[in-house]
Amino acid sequence: MISFDELSVGQELFRSSRVVMQEDVTAYAEASGDQNPLHQDEAVARAAGFPGVVAHGMFTMGTLASALLDRAGDGVMLERLSAQFRSPVFVGETIVSGGSVRSLDPVSRTATLDVWVRVERDGTVEWPIRRGEAQIRFD
Repeated sequence: MISFDELSVGQELFRSSRVVMQEDVTAYAEASGDQNPLHQDEAVARAAGFPGVVAHGMFTMGTLASALLDRAGDGVMLERLSAQFRSPVFVGETIVSGGSVRSLDPVSRTATLDVWVRVERDGTVEWPIRRGEAQIRFD
């Protein structure tokens, strides 16, 4: 858990990695109701030009939110999260999420963060989420 008073502008607040498993994508499809075969069937994903099953964009964003809140701890509320989806994430890839403090408002006890998700693919870094923003409020 981190307190508002420990934050500074430019500080990296969190970084977390996770391997995307088919079980995760299937569970997300069940919970969200999004049963698009791109997220379930390897043959369909390949026929559409992808190298394999594509994770839901909102699954990737949810993983980002979860990593942020795990680091922030109890007493912190996620007030806003926005993101630009820039590239797909495939089952079996390791995604790395992170964020740093852009600004602090001591009156409202909120921090605005720059957040992102990246994946290394064939020696190149791809950004499934780039230029994301989160606002968190501390009790």
